[in-house]
Amino acid sequence: NRYLSEYANIIVGRMGIPYRERNICVISIVVDGTTDEISALTGKLGSIKGVNVKTAFSNKKY
Repeated sequence: NRYLSEYANIIVGRMGIPYRERNICVISIVVDGTTDEISALTGKLGSIKGVNVKTAFSNKKY
C-alpha cells in the first residue's frame, strides 16, 4: 500500500481477486501516467519479496 499511495495520482482504479485454489491474491491496477512513472511503480512493486509484476502499455493517445 505504501508504493500505491506514492503513485495515487496516476492510479485510476484497482481490484483484488483472491485465488483460493492456488493460495494467491491477484491485484490488477489501472494507471494513467508516463512510461517513466509506470516503470518506476512497476519496479518498486517488483522489488517486494513474493510479488510478481506484469505490465501492459497501450499506445493510444488522449
